[in-house]
Amino acid sequence: MRITTVQSTALPRVVYDEAREVLQLEFLSRAIYHYFGVPRAVHEALLGAPSKGRYFNQAIRGCFPFCRVSPFQAAVSEAEVPAAGRE
Repeated sequence: MRITTVQSTALPRVVYDEAREVLQLEFLSRAIYHYFGVPRAVHEALLGAPSKGRYFNQAIRGCFPFCRVSPFQAAVSEAEVPAAGRE
């Protein structure tokens, strides 16, 4: 699992599990989401994007199944990934 603190006005932290292709995004609102089936290239492009929020809106939002998780679930989710869903 790779945890990255980023400079962004929207996303302070990005976590990626390459083996499971799960991208965890923490937003400034403290909301945490898991996005499923996210290829490594999308994660790398997000990290390299000049605007993380813009890249998220263009390449991730609406493109992958997701679920919102609580901060506690995010902390313990290494052992178990919740079922994918859409809000």
